[in-house]
Amino acid sequence: MPTRERVQALIDLVERGRYIEALESFYHDDASTQENLDPPRRGLDTLIKGERRVMAAHRDIRTRPVQTFMVEGDRVVVNWIFDFVNREGRAFTLDELAFQLWREERIIEERFYYDPAQRGRKTAPG
Repeated sequence: MPTRERVQALIDLVERGRYIEALESFYHDDASTQENLDPPRRGLDTLIKGERRVMAAHRDIRTRPVQTFMVEGDRVVVNWIFDFVNREGRAFTLDELAFQLWREERIIEERFYYDPAQRGRKTAPG
């Protein structure tokens, strides 16, 4: 069961843009993540490869300071807001909820909920 301090340490890494380090430090080797209703991706190596693809597809990714997160036993919810600028210079914001299941001090399952239409809306990073 994670402590609020442990979850805050994850948030701090992500807010600093240290996405790969966050995966390596806070996810189980057999963790899974899922985007909305898409099939889950499984295994830390798969998650890291996917994150590297996202990072390579964008010239800039910024995480806004987290305003809301909740810890209840082994369940955590984080409201992430990311500002992306793709390789063509188009900016958009992704506001999502991450529902996490922790086993001890690491995430074993995570599911992201967001409106996919956000990716098509032009926004100014904020």
